[in-house]
Amino acid sequence: MTALPASLSQTRSARFLDRYSIAQAMREQHGRGESHHTTAIPDAVIFAETTEEVSEIVRLCAENGVPVIAFGAGTSLEGHLTAVRGGVSIDLSRMSNIKRISAEDLDCTVEAGVTREQLNTHLRDMGLFFPIDPGANASLGGMAATRASGTNAVRYGTMRENVLGLTLVLPTGQIIRTGGRARKSSAGYDLTRLFVGSEGTLGIITEVTLRLYGIPETISAALCSFQSVEQAVAAAIQVVQLGIPVARMELMDRGLIQAINSYSNMTLKIEDTLAFEFHGSPAGVQEQVEMVAALVEENGGRDFEWANAPEDRNRLWKARHNAFYAVVSQRENAKGWSSDVCVPVSQLSGCILRTRELLAGCSVPAAILGHVGDGNYHVVFAVDPANHAELDEVAAINKAMVRYAISVGGTSTGEHGVGTGKIAYLREEHGDAVDLMVAIKNAIDPTGIMNPGKVLPG
Repeated sequence: MTALPASLSQTRSARFLDRYSIAQAMREQHGRGESHHTTAIPDAVIFAETTEEVSEIVRLCAENGVPVIAFGAGTSLEGHLTAVRGGVSIDLSRMSNIKRISAEDLDCTVEAGVTREQLNTHLRDMGLFFPIDPGANASLGGMAATRASGTNAVRYGTMRENVLGLTLVLPTGQIIRTGGRARKSSAGYDLTRLFVGSEGTLGIITEVTLRLYGIPETISAALCSFQSVEQAVAAAIQVVQLGIPVARMELMDRGLIQAINSYSNMTLKIEDTLAFEFHGSPAGVQEQVEMVAALVEENGGRDFEWANAPEDRNRLWKARHNAFYAVVSQRENAKGWSSDVCVPVSQLSGCILRTRELLAGCSVPAAILGHVGDGNYHVVFAVDPANHAELDEVAAINKAMVRYAISVGGTSTGEHGVGTGKIAYLREEHGDAVDLMVAIKNAIDPTGIMNPGKVLPG
């Protein structure tokens, strides 16, 4: 247990009052995410409500060498939140103010604890929305920190493309602002991109300025089933190569469809499936639909099932977003192990076939799903966290899948981030560039208090 600075613990009765906790249950909640990774609890939890409070907490911790871990909605999947060296978990969930919206400029500034659903509910009556949709109702600060993407990335990009600027607290407690509201700039280093995806290892994001989009005039969604994953992936690749601007294109293998039917009380055909969503004008959507339907038919797809009413579309995508829980629910007391890789689209078919081979003898429930429009796919396993043989088996499959993806020009993680779960593959993917990453980390955080044990080896 880290020795907490007296000046920090004393704030319990001063500035932070009941927002400081060393209760076991609270610490356990803040020492884990959604996945199988072993819980590692912080020594204390503090709920911050302003950037200035975060700055004060970090400054006190820096003066005493106490680690700090930023906590948002707790939905991460690669061990980002574990307090592997103790310290203080700074919970940003109360920083939930939407500070500014400019409909004319299509941008907004929000505090880090605002969730994507909260923001979109607020924007709906303005005819605007924020499209990055990782599935979970994650905090926008956490989404920026992990460079999240999701089902809409094929059309709208990831957090990297949609974050215009940040307010950050550095390891010294200093507050800085990066980027701005201009859509382009050539002034200085691009610090925004440095911190987007840094997973809290360089600083704590407290505010985010985001791009917004107009709600499309027409939205249409459809499911199409295939006799094999190979056919589904082939159709998806052709959609991408022809430049058809689909908003969503999701692969769900038949094992996942079966799990979804049970978990979400649906009656989808149990076959390998592509789910599409189309955005645009009525004529534009109709053109997209016709082009995709022709490609799907050429690749053996059949039985388009349409979901045009908002409630039907929402039900479909909610079921897809619950895929992780649907797989895990197949076993009592199981935990989810979700791994993701991203490869060049031309390599997607080979990678998924290789993954299917790896899963052929797997002893635990598993399913393949993915944002195949940008080459990103996932495997979700339902594991018994107490069964070491089972964990070793899944670890070996995960390792083989990741290494195969890297060997064809892909990455060990397309959107989940590195956390603790993917550290072992960083040098294999980036080589000597990892040394530069370490140098940047040491320059910004020389005492190593910012989310230690994450992203970088050593």
